[in-house]
Amino acid sequence: MVSATDIAARIQHTLISNRVTRKLWEQHVAACIKYQFNAAMVPAAWVKLTAEALRAQTARVASWIDLPFGTMTSKGKAYEASQLIESGAQEIDLMPNIGFLLSRMEREFETDIEGVVRAAGGAPVKVILELPLLNARQKERAVALGVDAGAAYLKNASSGAVGIATPHDIRYLRDRAPTSVKIKASGGIKTALQVGGLLDAGADLIGTSLGAQIMEELLHGRKEGTQASESAC
Repeated sequence: MVSATDIAARIQHTLISNRVTRKLWEQHVAACIKYQFNAAMVPAAWVKLTAEALRAQTARVASWIDLPFGTMTSKGKAYEASQLIESGAQEIDLMPNIGFLLSRMEREFETDIEGVVRAAGGAPVKVILELPLLNARQKERAVALGVDAGAAYLKNASSGAVGIATPHDIRYLRDRAPTSVKIKASGGIKTALQVGGLLDAGADLIGTSLGAQIMEELLHGRKEGTQASESAC
């Protein structure tokens, strides 16, 4: 049996919204400290404050680049990565340009990722592959190109709107990625039962904005109200 503490240490608690207020951010950080989550995943504008708030805590500081579309310029993504690291981010989730992959512009797809990996300067980059949008060949190429570009993690999807994280997709990634590359599950993760199934399938990390609700379910058998619906990362 995996303990609630062990599960919390695998959850990246995510705050994605265009209405993030100081109060909402404070609640998010407080939850990360209370439950000792793996990381606080916050918008770029809140990274510096989060790094200050978590300086003496175990939770890491994480952010993302170019959600939900991945259509920024590759140079813009690389620059954003450098700014996130400078502000205190310890890891980055990246939405690559899936349109490049769908167009068989594989060099451009790989370069899009490589620039961020270089700019991150050794901080882990988690590449979001949007598996539900890809056919069988595209999935295989997405994994191979992501690994070749230096991804530290592969992610199945950005959000529940793209596809709910399933054990099948996590096993797919785990079976194809080298052992040096880890797996993050994301998308529509709302319950402790889902989390358990994804971890059993090979996920190293779980991305969800319902981390507090999941922990309350694990610790007390109840679901706690949350300030945002589960979205991404």
